[in-house]
Amino acid sequence: MLSPIIVAVDFDIKDALDLVKKLDPKDCRLKVGNQLFTARGPEIVKIFQDKGFEVFLDLKFHDIPNIVNKAVKSAAELGVWMVNVHASGGGKMLEAANSALENKNRKPLLVGVTLLTSLDKNSSREIGFQLDPKDQALLLAKLCKDKDLSGVVCSPKEIVDLRRELGKDFILVTPGIRSNSSSNNDQKRTAPPLTAIENGADYIVVGRDVTLDKDPLGRVKQILENISY
Repeated sequence: MLSPIIVAVDFDIKDALDLVKKLDPKDCRLKVGNQLFTARGPEIVKIFQDKGFEVFLDLKFHDIPNIVNKAVKSAAELGVWMVNVHASGGGKMLEAANSALENKNRKPLLVGVTLLTSLDKNSSREIGFQLDPKDQALLLAKLCKDKDLSGVVCSPKEIVDLRRELGKDFILVTPGIRSNSSSNNDQKRTAPPLTAIENGADYIVVGRDVTLDKDPLGRVKQILENISY
C-alpha cells in the first residue's frame, strides 16, 4: 500500500528541485501549491511526474462554476493524482467541478477544501462563518459528499467528527501536520502525524517537518515508521 505522506513543495523552483532530488516517490507524493505553479506552471508538474512522483495540485479553485469546470478539466489533462476546490464555492460550483471529470479515462481525486487551517474561531467569524470551525467543516464536507466529490481537505481537529459522519470511504486529506517539537507558524488547527492517522486521516500533508530537515528522506521514513504504515 502506498504511503499516506504528501510533502508540500511550497517554495521557489530551485529549492523545490533540490528537495525533490532528496525524496523517493515510493515514500511520498508531492503537493504543488500556488507559489510554485504560478512560477513554473504545468512544466513543474511534468518534471515531478517524470521523476516518478504523483502530484496533488493544490490550487484551491474557487470561481463561478464554468471557470472551475474548465480549470478541473485542465488539471485532469495534466495527469495529476489529486486536485482541490474550495467547498465554500457552493453546490453548483462543486457539481461543475465534478462534471469536468466525466468520461475521463484517468480521473484525479477531487477534494473540497473545508476551512483553511490558518483560521480559528475568531478569524472564521470575521469572514461571516458563524459556526464553530468543526461544525463549519462538517457542513461543507457533507456538501462535498452530496455532490459526489472524492473527499475533503480538513484540519486534524475535524477528522474524528468527519470520519464518523461521512464513513470510511470518504477521503480525508489533512494539512496542519506538525511534530510535537515544531512550531505551528501560521497554522492554528494542527496535530502530530500519528494522531492524524489514528483519528482517521487517509493522507497527511507535511511541510516544514520534512522540508526544513537536514535529511528530508530520512525524516519521511521516520514519520512512516512512527505511524506504522
